[in-house]
Amino acid sequence: MDVSGQIKELTWLDSSQNWNLFWSQPRQQCEVYAFCGAFGTCTENSIPSCNCLTGYEPSNSSDWNLEDYSSGCKRTAKFQCEADDLSSGAMDKFAAFPNMALPSLPQTLSVVDAEECASTCLKNCSCTAYAYDSKGCLIWNGDLLNVQQLSQDDSNAETLFLKLAASEFPDSKSNKRRTIGAVTGAVGGMVIVLAIVLFALVRRRKQVQSGTLVEGSLKTFGYRDLQIATMNFSDRMGRGSFGSVFKGTFPDSSVIAVKKLENIRQSEKQFRTEVRTIGTVQHVNLVNLRGFCSEGTRKFLIYDYMPNGSLDSILFHEKGSKSKVLEWKERYQIALGTARGLSYLHEKCRDCIIHCDVKPENILLDADFCPKVAHFGLAKLVGRDIGQVLTTMRGTRGYLAPEWDSGVPITAKADVYSYGMMLFEFVSGRRNSDPPEDVQARFFPTWAANTASEGGNVLSLLDPKLKGNANIEEVIQVIKIASWCVQDDQTNRPTMSEVVYILDGVLDVDFPPVPIFRQAFLENQETSVFFIDSVST
Repeated sequence: MDVSGQIKELTWLDSSQNWNLFWSQPRQQCEVYAFCGAFGTCTENSIPSCNCLTGYEPSNSSDWNLEDYSSGCKRTAKFQCEADDLSSGAMDKFAAFPNMALPSLPQTLSVVDAEECASTCLKNCSCTAYAYDSKGCLIWNGDLLNVQQLSQDDSNAETLFLKLAASEFPDSKSNKRRTIGAVTGAVGGMVIVLAIVLFALVRRRKQVQSGTLVEGSLKTFGYRDLQIATMNFSDRMGRGSFGSVFKGTFPDSSVIAVKKLENIRQSEKQFRTEVRTIGTVQHVNLVNLRGFCSEGTRKFLIYDYMPNGSLDSILFHEKGSKSKVLEWKERYQIALGTARGLSYLHEKCRDCIIHCDVKPENILLDADFCPKVAHFGLAKLVGRDIGQVLTTMRGTRGYLAPEWDSGVPITAKADVYSYGMMLFEFVSGRRNSDPPEDVQARFFPTWAANTASEGGNVLSLLDPKLKGNANIEEVIQVIKIASWCVQDDQTNRPTMSEVVYILDGVLDVDFPPVPIFRQAFLENQETSVFFIDSVST
């Protein structure tokens, strides 16, 4: 147990005669509960890690000089409601702190808008801060703990409004003189700015303005805009569990993918709230949502276009095809990137997002073959219950976790199972649900797990298109991870963050028991239905 408040595992390196950090929990310093104390704000990768919020100073300067921030910070001035002399008439105010992780233990209030939220906090002398977001009005009474400064692109970033004493703000009279001077000096500049703006408007007046900014970088589009961009939805790129995807081009020549959603049962307010939530989720391994269209029953999501299409179109291409063959190194990096994207959805978002349909069709590849997890958040957006999702997703054979049939609650471990089944396909280059070429051959995941755990010829499992060109240790590692991911008992499956550590080489694991597949698929030519008996180890 380190003085940082973290549990750390270190290994001794004889070569350098130093301790090497192998593992820590919590992973980040700012995740340690109340590390910076009351009214202290924590910033990762910053020296020092802790600082006092505006209007506050260290409660114990000597402790802070020794990098012990647990005593926190104290206010430098009293609130107006606490002052001995209440005749001044000055009012306490709020200072906005953007890009913050909100403090712990908020109190939720039912109010009409942000203005009422601020007014409620201002009238309560014990209220020290408030925030107004998609969850409504949040206020904090007393100490603020676990305040953290985040980066601008962090999806968890919110604006915190901190109450400060009236004396913390500049005097309005002195401000008035400065304002008059500033306005006078700005008049000439405004004339120039207006001329530039008018010139720009004249140049752009004939251009079609696609989309209206609604929140952050998210835009709302009209149905007519999408009709024009997609040539009346003539170029369909594919169809998934929640609707069809069309290719389109905006007037500025940017290429887009338009997802047409079907059977939306949410109210307009609920739909827009969920879309905004999806829009704030941004990661290098997640497809970027550019905007949406909602006109009556017409619901569309607009994404960035991925020039290399979906993973299945390249991974499963037919023999003799002249399309690109994914080399093993590329497959390994796609597996790692996909794991990072799913880990972000499961563990880094404010609310865990379970994808519910992890498969190669929903892994898109950009121009550099960087994987992007697509269509996340749609299960909740469409508003289907478990039975409806299960009925729809049975069309995606070979990726469903056993719990979809057992009736137990669906958790993020269902995505882990689907990811594990997909990893086996990275090795074989064909779908697990496809009938084996050799009639006597076993179900590939079972065959691969047995072969690798018993020290057999792992390269014989490899996609023939790779011609044996692969790092055998990485192939074994992938089979090992896949075997853990598809364990029947979901408690035995790793989290996606643990999968990332293993693929990165930070952690190592032994072989698990060879998985027992209660549901598998056999396919014959007459019925196109593929059944496999349960395989015991």
